[in-house]
Amino acid sequence: MSKRADKQLNKIRISGVILIDKPTGMTSQQVVSKVKYLFKSPVYDSKKAGHTGTLDPMATGLLPICLGEATKFSHYQLDADKSYQATILLGSQTDTGDADGQIIAQAAIPKFSETLLKELGQQFLGAQQQIPPMYSALKKDGKKLYEYARAGIEIERAPRDIVIKAIDLLRLDEQQVQLTVTCSKGTYVRVLGEDIAKALGTLGHLTALRRLQVGDFLIDNAMTLSQLEELELPQRLSQLLYVDACVNIEPELILTTEQCERVRLGQRLNVFDQLVGTLNDYITEAVEQNLASSKLADDKDDNVLKDNHTDNTVNQSAEESVLMHEIPVDVRLVDEQGQFIGLGAVSLNGRLQPKKIVHL
Repeated sequence: MSKRADKQLNKIRISGVILIDKPTGMTSQQVVSKVKYLFKSPVYDSKKAGHTGTLDPMATGLLPICLGEATKFSHYQLDADKSYQATILLGSQTDTGDADGQIIAQAAIPKFSETLLKELGQQFLGAQQQIPPMYSALKKDGKKLYEYARAGIEIERAPRDIVIKAIDLLRLDEQQVQLTVTCSKGTYVRVLGEDIAKALGTLGHLTALRRLQVGDFLIDNAMTLSQLEELELPQRLSQLLYVDACVNIEPELILTTEQCERVRLGQRLNVFDQLVGTLNDYITEAVEQNLASSKLADDKDDNVLKDNHTDNTVNQSAEESVLMHEIPVDVRLVDEQGQFIGLGAVSLNGRLQPKKIVHL
């Protein structure tokens, strides 16, 4: 083993989550690289890092960055709802949907009122489908869509299911509308801004976009790169949230010292006797919801005649009973001191399968 590799093994891996207020003009990956650099030292290893959802270069706002073991749980924030505030400039459309692009079309701007905007916003609430823009990081045949777009190639994109949870439209002046929205993952606010402009009878694009919230993380708790850079390393480390900050699962299973050692080795456990109280109630409810969702999906595809339903009821009930005790549900795993050690999938029959275990 080389001396360089030996030194690397002796370094302490930094693990945790830091909330950054991303500046405009930087890519999300550039921000991650800067954070890695600011946490790097002869003592600490900050090589493993990643963000929880890309922001466009023009956009500012909340960018949670995971370091070390925290990266194992970043997907919980990738899947979380997000809130944004944007400014829509009416009257022109750009090829990117924002101010970084080139104007490709223009249209007259009709007069509009606060009342009209309020009514219009209600039309965009709820579940719907959205076609991703060409200027996006989605891939086709291993190549990002924006690479095709820059080459003048249009790729057919399938619509994606999204949900607009909350929306507010505010008239700034006769040309600008402020959009505040809470939406599901996969929503492109640039496309939403274009659609709102079309609904007003004109064209539009974003001139500003700021992310305010990701899951339970708020922009008010974020710091800028400049603020982070001004701190000494010990102070930077104190800004890190816990390694499990991204995990939005509350129920926890307390493991003994021996059980902790076994799950760290990837071994399955029988924890039937430990599934009591609120933990058992949580698992039962989660399993019932899972079965209800599966049954609803099956009913939509079910073309069996009603005459055959009665004959199958007993067998179906027995099968569901067995299935109910085998369906795994994710829970937090903690040691007897309350220290988070990872996530495990546990079923009502007592079987615990380690999923993502922390190794600090």
